[in-house]
Amino acid sequence: MDIEAKLEQVRERFEEVTAAMSDPAVYDDPDRYTELTKEHSDLKVLVELYDEWKDIRNRIEGNEELIEDGEDAEITAMAREENEELKPRVEELEEDIKFKLIPKDPDDSKNVIVELRAGTGGDEAAIFVGDLFDMYRRYSDQLGWSLNLLSLNESNKGGYKELTFGLEGKEVYGKMKYESGVHRVQRVPETETQGRVHTSAATVAVLPEAEEVDIEVNTADLRIDTFRASGAGGQHVNKTDSAIRITHEPTGVVVECQQERSQHQNKEKAMKMLRSKLYEQEEEKLRKERDKERKSQISTGDRSAKIRTYNFPQSRLTDHRINLTLYNLESIMKGDLDEVIEALRVQDNLDKLNAVMEEG
Repeated sequence: MDIEAKLEQVRERFEEVTAAMSDPAVYDDPDRYTELTKEHSDLKVLVELYDEWKDIRNRIEGNEELIEDGEDAEITAMAREENEELKPRVEELEEDIKFKLIPKDPDDSKNVIVELRAGTGGDEAAIFVGDLFDMYRRYSDQLGWSLNLLSLNESNKGGYKELTFGLEGKEVYGKMKYESGVHRVQRVPETETQGRVHTSAATVAVLPEAEEVDIEVNTADLRIDTFRASGAGGQHVNKTDSAIRITHEPTGVVVECQQERSQHQNKEKAMKMLRSKLYEQEEEKLRKERDKERKSQISTGDRSAKIRTYNFPQSRLTDHRINLTLYNLESIMKGDLDEVIEALRVQDNLDKLNAVMEEG
């Protein structure tokens, strides 16, 4: 389906929504009215762009006819000059329209919970988890996000077997969602005496933070245990049973939080983590259903997919999903992730746009 046919569908839907909003019965249903108002506002922007695009194209076609006739040299020159001004505007409008046709991910504006886990590679994998955490911490600082440590399990030789933290700010999930998957590191460990390059891996899971309105949790389904926190965090950690472990018995999902001083604060954060995990499970079901129909090049949910390799000897980062290779690994590990994430976002938008055009 071409873009004009798709935009005609948008116009039809706009007229349907406009008619629905004029129905007095809609005012008795505030939720329905709010939903229609938002859709009407979004569609109106597209329809106005479409009208401008059509108008300029018609003017260009009219000028092309005058140029082809060539009966009056002055009129022909004016037509050529106007078309030189109009054609760049048509291209701008087409790009803008294409971008607005891409369906918005409602989760993009959400805060996130990020889980890092050491995979193959033993101590070196745990150290890499610490490196990834540091990279994300620096990236969040650059964007003005706030980071909250939720739980950690330290490794004996440095780094972390597991580490969970929250990020809060503007469009956090919209950027961080591309980080879910297996991150592979190739480098010479400090303990390696022969100078051989080892390959290790860590798993990153990025969960959109779910609120109570997103997912309902029945307290009768929960088993809540308290235990004594361990690891970094100050002298208080080993003195009180302030750490919280919550088990959602119907699904077997378990979350822990031990970073706050009070049991109440840890429980509150653990509940956020639990809601987010249950929400992600529901979203994963929907993703799998969609993926049966089409396979996007970029996955934002498959944690088993090897998405990226960090090769330290060659200062090379490779993102396997889009065949992106960069040779500035040192700056990337310092939090300069924008180039990588922007490239992933662009490809994701192209995938979504293609799907929109195919669906018709």
